[in-house]
Amino acid sequence: MVQRTQISSNKSFSFRTNTTIAAIIGTALVVGILIGVSVSTVANSSPDNVASSTYIDSSAPDADVCVQYGASAIVTDARIFVTLNPFRVYVSQPRMQPGCVLRTSDWSILQQKNLVTSQQISTCKNSLNTFAYTGKLENSPQISCVYPNNAAGNLFVPQATTATTTP
Repeated sequence: MVQRTQISSNKSFSFRTNTTIAAIIGTALVVGILIGVSVSTVANSSPDNVASSTYIDSSAPDADVCVQYGASAIVTDARIFVTLNPFRVYVSQPRMQPGCVLRTSDWSILQQKNLVTSQQISTCKNSLNTFAYTGKLENSPQISCVYPNNAAGNLFVPQATTATTTP
């Protein structure tokens, strides 16, 4: 009888020990994940690593105007040279800078500041385009009539696959 109680006591102690070890390992895992997320969040918020739309929004020229009347953007300026004999393509080093794309309904902000003419607005509107700019609105921004390229799609969003049937 004493031996049975001792075996039962050993099993109970073993169970408590295993549970305690599992709890310690689980806690260490959770703490490790939290520390990792914290470090990666802090590490990704530098100007060298633009990893969030919040950072892009805050870097846009006239950030409050851009958020209210359009969307902030990353503007890439590059020059492409094509030679025909021999056929080669050369690309200059791209220049990245913050910019803003205005909604078509909010072009009036550019007109009010005399940054675009009625002719430019008419030309841009006839092509179903919109205006985008880099630089502050008060300091002679570089304004372009741009068109939305919906054909490119957003490859960061998972695409739904459609099944095709063969006859």
